[in-house]
Parts: sequence; structure tokens; C-alpha cells
Amino acid sequence: MTILQIASLLIVLAGAFGAINYLFLKLPAAIGILVVALLASLAVLGLDLLVPNLGIADDVRRLVLGIDFSDALLEGMLGLLLFAGALHVKVSDLRAQWGPVVLMATMGVGLSTAIVGVGFSWITGMPLLLALVFGALISPTDPVAVLGVLRAANLRKSLETKIAGESLFNDGVGYVVYLVLIGITYPTLGHDAGHGTDPVEHSQLAIASTLFLREAGGGALLGLVLGWLTFRVMRLIDDHSLEVLITLGLAFGGYELAVALHVSAPIMAVCAGLLIGDVGAKYGMSETTRRYVDAFWQLIDEILNAVLFLLIGVEVFALVFETNYLLIGAASIVLALIARLAAVAIPVLLLRPFRGFSRGTIPIMTWGGLKGGISVALALALPDSEWKPMILMATYCVVIFSIIVQGLTVTRLANRIGREPDLV
Repeated sequence: MTILQIASLLIVLAGAFGAINYLFLKLPAAIGILVVALLASLAVLGLDLLVPNLGIADDVRRLVLGIDFSDALLEGMLGLLLFAGALHVKVSDLRAQWGPVVLMATMGVGLSTAIVGVGFSWITGMPLLLALVFGALISPTDPVAVLGVLRAANLRKSLETKIAGESLFNDGVGYVVYLVLIGITYPTLGHDAGHGTDPVEHSQLAIASTLFLREAGGGALLGLVLGWLTFRVMRLIDDHSLEVLITLGLAFGGYELAVALHVSAPIMAVCAGLLIGDVGAKYGMSETTRRYVDAFWQLIDEILNAVLFLLIGVEVFALVFETNYLLIGAASIVLALIARLAAVAIPVLLLRPFRGFSRGTIPIMTWGGLKGGISVALALALPDSEWKPMILMATYCVVIFSIIVQGLTVTRLANRIGREPDLV
């Protein structure tokens, strides 16, 4: 199928599944589309077991595997989604919460990666380095899923900023950690292989440190520079349709430039979005332009959200169903929750002597740390090995549990214990 045919099919299915959810299930839009897509996929697999001569599951599997989920998300949709999410987070709010956000997005991701990696290696017997790769891909919270849930929860402003800011930045940091570990685990296949680094000449620690600084720091710098240049251009223009087009060019072009320069494209998108959504909106746009830009990016966000959750639902066809894989997947859910608790609680406890935290911060941020399409995409992007099917099943179990179970209950949890007055 051509790209246009695939895109058309995805939009049609997302619309159809969204309508089914709206009329019958009445779940939040993105989660409902995921549930309907997952049920439809399981129904096809069940029908194939009952009537194997139809071969319908094989046809659908070929179609699903023909869509490169990793490339579609990591090199296409992710930049737009992160940019759209960052547009609605104010720098002033983020500055007030910079301590928790920075610690959770750095130390928290590192702690979670280590806990999941060591635990997964102990459970499965997987080599530790490869298990740490799994820890890195499953540790970041997905800003797409998290920000979608935030819209329905009536959270305090400080807590909402912590969750939104951390999810935007730990996604980029987690991706960099994943690339570093891939470069060490698969030195000839990893992201760093094309960057001219010779692992024979340098220690692995030096390679990891250099790559991390180049990816994270370079991505942030590029995002701020491109965002500032775009803001300066927009100050000279008063044409809402052209200015919307310019922001779209920033999101698309900046992301691809970051990929070409081998710096973190997700961090670039977040930094550029933060600058345009705050400084750009205040000083570079008229009121009419602000309304159009907000409406455009909200629509882009919702459409891509729907397509992404649809893709997550149908990726069940890429899994290998074995009893031990399912058991490992269930154990991985518990392991991921323990790691998320440590990633939130330890930074909060370290900062508690210096600032106050409202009751409910740790449980809400732990349960609200939803995983999503990024984890699935990174698992699918792993080089083929005997361990990959197990990693993919474990990732899928964690993501499905996170989105459906945590996603449908975190709003009630937040509304129950997250409304006390701010202490910071």
C-alpha cells in the first residue's frame, strides 16, 4: 500500500472506532479508540483460531507489519505531538516547579531504568545490558497519554505543571538513555554507530557521557534557537494563516533538522514549543493569531492522538503469544509501577526539606505516569534477537495496562486526593 492509502485507512478506522466508542463505550476518546481497536484485533485473532482456513489474521498481520510503527511515530508524529503539548505549558509555571521536574526527568528516569533493568534481568535471565535497554524504553511517561488524561482531571496548578513538565522532558531524556544503551549493547547497530565514535578507542562511559550531552544539550539548544528565530519572524507578520503555517514548519523542519544533526529531536520539539507557546504567544502573535494557533494545534493533537492509540491497539498482531511471555508481561507491570514509585518518591523526598508538596503528589504522579506509543515504538525498533519477542510482549502489557487501567482511574484518584490547597 502507498503512504496515502495507509494514511487514509488509519484516518477512516480512527473515525469509525471513535464513533463506536462515542455511541456505545463512552470512554475518553483516545482510550476508547485503543480499546475498540484492541477488541477488534483480538476478535480477528479469535476468528482465525476458530476458522483457520480464512487466513484473515495473516492478511491483517501483513498489513499491520507493513506500517513501520517506529518510523511513523519517532520520525513523524512525535515531533508534532510534543510540540503541541509543549505549546500549552507556560514557562512561568514550569520555572516555579523546575526542581521536581528536572529531578524526576533525569534522576527519576535513571532510577527507573536501573530498577526495571535489574529486576527484569533477574526475572527472565536476560543479559543485564539488554534488560537495561528495556528499562530505558519503559521508564519514560508518554506525554501524549499523560496530557490527554490531564484535560479531564481537575488538578491543582502546581501538580498539573509537575506532571506535564516531567512527562514532556523525561520522554526526551528516556529516549537519549535508550540510544546510549543501544549504542553500548549493539555497538555496530546502535544510534551512535553512524556518528563516527569508535568503541575500541574510547571507554563505554566516555561514549555514553558524550552522546548524552550531545543529544540532550544539543536538542535543547537547537529548540531554543529555532524557536527564537521563529518568534522574531512572527513578530514581523500579522497573518494568522501564515503564522500557523510557520509554526507547522518549525515543528516539522526542526524535528528533521535535529535528526540530521544527531541531537535529541524530542527535546528540540519540547523546547521550541515552550518558547513559542509562551514568549511567542505573548509578544509575537495577535489575539486572532493566538486563537487560530491554539485551535489548529489542539486539532492536530487530537487527530494524531486518535491515530496513535489506534496503532497501539492493532500492534497486537506483532506479538508472539506464549504463556511464559504473558506471565513475564504481568510481572513487568508490577516492576514498572515499583520503578515509577521510586522515580517520583525519591526526588520528592530529596526536595521536601527545601519546599513543600501537597498531599497526594506521590500517589497521583506515580499512578498518572502513563506509558504509551513511544515505549512500543522503541521496543519494535530493537535489533532482532532471541529476546526481542519477550521485550515486545512485556512492553505491550505494561502500556495496555497503563493506558486502560491507570488512564481510566487516575482522574478519580486525582479528584479524590489532589484538590487540597497548594503548598508551593
